Amino acid sequence: MPSDTVDHALLRHHGDVDARPGMLDFAVNVQGSAPPPWLRARLAARLDDLGRYPSAVDHDAARAAVATRHGRLADEVLLLSGAAEGFALLPRLTPRLAALVHPSFTEPELALRDAGVPVTRVLLDRPYVLDPAVVPESADLVVLGNPTNPTSVLHPAATIRALRRPGRVIVVDEAFMDAIPGEPESLAGAAGPDVLVLRSLTKTWALAGLRCGYFLGDPALLDRLAHGRPHWPLGTLQLEAIRATATPAALAESDARAHTLAVRRATMIRRLTAVGVEVHTPAAGPFLLLRIPEGETVRTRLAERGIAVRRADTFPGLGPDHLRVAVRGDAEVDRLLEGLRTVMRTPEAGRRRRPGGPA
Repeated sequence: MPSDTVDHALLRHHGDVDARPGMLDFAVNVQGSAPPPWLRARLAARLDDLGRYPSAVDHDAARAAVATRHGRLADEVLLLSGAAEGFALLPRLTPRLAALVHPSFTEPELALRDAGVPVTRVLLDRPYVLDPAVVPESADLVVLGNPTNPTSVLHPAATIRALRRPGRVIVVDEAFMDAIPGEPESLAGAAGPDVLVLRSLTKTWALAGLRCGYFLGDPALLDRLAHGRPHWPLGTLQLEAIRATATPAALAESDARAHTLAVRRATMIRRLTAVGVEVHTPAAGPFLLLRIPEGETVRTRLAERGIAVRRADTFPGLGPDHLRVAVRGDAEVDRLLEGLRTVMRTPEAGRRRRPGGPA
């Protein structure tokens, strides 16, 4: 797709734009409003160290912790100032043609386009299941999410491996994989010269304001990504957070949270469906893709009532009837359903067609 046909403002859109302070937030996929007390305590204990530059000891300890967590070697880990930095580094791989599997998070496409990398979109139709054969053979970089934002589709690891070709690098954005019990279909522990796995700590641990993540992959690829980064690319508190959330106790807590999310997601699907909202299933992530007639009007009306949901027409392949909502607890869902019942009855929402029609 030629770059002059792409709206870069839409590619740059993020859910936090849809949520103003004080709103009930279904637009942003962060779990909770702050890190858990034990993590806050570990971060607070390092505040007296902020007068010194981040140490190599802290960096190496954090990298070793991540390596142990995934059964990798330390040189197969590249620590990042959030997954967003990982996307910004992708142009350093100098691909001839990057294939972006959509609908999906748009930040990697934006980073590649801004760097002048030729991009082609692989648009999946409902049910958004990936067929490796639809990816152009000429693409030497393939980027996809797993589970995919916003469809909540979990692609089999075998399907992703089937994308491998000589000279091709596959980048798998697993930002939400730790929200799935047992992390099925993850490639994080799989060594290979042509697969890069991107992980984020932002969502599960409510660290959006700190920016923590990492790449896992072949050392030669990671060296290419890291070339030219500034000194001290991560701060002391970021390194501490990465190390703290890779411990066995933290992983057990993360898995428990994932089980809770699975129960909440199933309940939320049932309750949304009961009020006439079309929910895309199967869903594996901590968010759901909805389709509601006059969805953009519904979103605006909900915002007027203090409820933020994420517009989804900014994701390639989706339209203004699509919305994305984070999985939340019963009390929050009660308010969402009350709001939906109200706004879907208004003339502006205009239920002119029934959910369940063609995509």
